[in-house]
This record gives sequence, C-alpha cells and structure tokens, in this order.
Amino acid sequence: MKNYFKIIAFLFFSVVSPQKKLAQTVYFEFDKYTLTYEQSKIITDFIQKIDSSKIESIEIYGYCDDRGKNDYNYTLSKNRVETVEKIITSNGFNKNKIIIIEGRGRIILKKDTVQNLNKVRSENRRVDLILLNKNTLGKNCYNSFENNIAVGNSIFLENILFEIGSSKLSLKSKNELDKIAKELQKHQTIEFEIRGHVCCTPNYYTDGIDKETKERKLSLNRAKAVYRYLLLKNINKSRMSYKGYGNKSPLGKGEALDRRVEFFISKI
Repeated sequence: MKNYFKIIAFLFFSVVSPQKKLAQTVYFEFDKYTLTYEQSKIITDFIQKIDSSKIESIEIYGYCDDRGKNDYNYTLSKNRVETVEKIITSNGFNKNKIIIIEGRGRIILKKDTVQNLNKVRSENRRVDLILLNKNTLGKNCYNSFENNIAVGNSIFLENILFEIGSSKLSLKSKNELDKIAKELQKHQTIEFEIRGHVCCTPNYYTDGIDKETKERKLSLNRAKAVYRYLLLKNINKSRMSYKGYGNKSPLGKGEALDRRVEFFISKI
C-alpha cells in the first residue's frame, strides 16, 4: 500500500513545464513527393542549426491539395512525410525521437469561397515539421506528500485523457479518478483548479467544439466533467474549481496527451 501511495503521489505532483516548439514547412510540386533542391535545402539548413541532443520529440505531418481521390492522396502525403523523415535522420536526428509521422491526405476546399485557388492549393501541398525541446519534467517532482510540495505545481495524469471532440470520461479515466479521490480524502487541506485542454484546433480558435453540446467550450467541459465526477466521490466543492484553457498549453508529446486535464495546486 505504501508503494502504491508513492506512485499515486508521484503522478499527482509532477510539474508540467512549457516546451519550446520549433517548426518548419516545406512545399511539394503537384503530384510529387520528392523535394526540389531549394525546398530540401530549407529543411537541411533548419535542422543543421539545431542541437539534436536537446530535442525531445519530433512530429511530421504531410498534406495534399484537394484534387484526386482520397486513398491516392493519403499515400502521397505519407510519402511526402517519409521524404522529410529521411532528410532529418540523415542529418543526425535519432529516428526514435519521431513520435508522430502522419500523412493526412488532401485538404478539402470550398472552391467558390477561395480567392486565389492555385496559390492555396500550392500551400496545401506541404509537410509540417515540428521539433520540441526537452521538457523539464522530473525537476521538482515529488514521490510522496511529505516532500514539502509547493503551491503552484501542475499535475498531469496520463490516464485521464479524452477522445477527439469529447468531454466524456472513459472507464480508464474514471478508474484513475477513483484512486485520486481516495488520496484527496486522506489529505483534506489540498485545494486545486482543474484545467481542461484540447488539441488539434486552428490557431485562430482558442478552444475546440464539444460534439455533444455543439459549443466551442470543449476544454471547459472536460474540466467540468472531472469536477463533477470528483463531487460524486465526495470531494468537497469548496476545494475545487475548474476552467478551460483551450489550445494554449500543448505538451509537445502528441495530440492524445493534449486532450487532457491538469490539476493546479492552489493551497496545501
């Protein structure tokens, strides 16, 4: 039981620090997955300026324009991603650091609403390369409540995640919250804010759409779902608050981990 308590406490009081994101986009000619010399040099120059030992993870996303069949474009976008992957690995980056390599196929357009169709199409024939500096996870982490835990820590639980567009708690998430509720009952002085997050939204939006309510309040609804579940487990509402933080705080560990909640300790 003692070891279990330490594991829960370690998860519960892990500090999540912001990561610096480095990004570069390269563009492909129509129906091609090889890069021109100029575009290849853009990638090479970009990564040669970066210390690969300081990079924690790499994400590569490939796209096509709206022409052609879906299956063909998914294959083409995947081939484009693999072209970029080969360039960065041949320049000293460890392939194991690539956590996402995804061909996303064609980007659908409403042609009657696009002013410069050819330009937009050329910009959609691309690969986005995203590199993330190493996080400071591990610094100021605690493995028990006795370790002088400071107000201001953020807690990220990997078992409390959500499906795309959803604020419903999975069975796995509920099981994790059951364990946390038991620990919170033992430590009645802890107060915290539940912070909801989303992934995969364009930069001009601050939050995602909840597919159940059709409102752009997805991160808030995720935080609220955790809040309500803990209420059912007899955690006093005076100890908790909740807030949606939208897409402002990606962890840089893949989209799934950005569909999360965090607990921010406000009082101990």
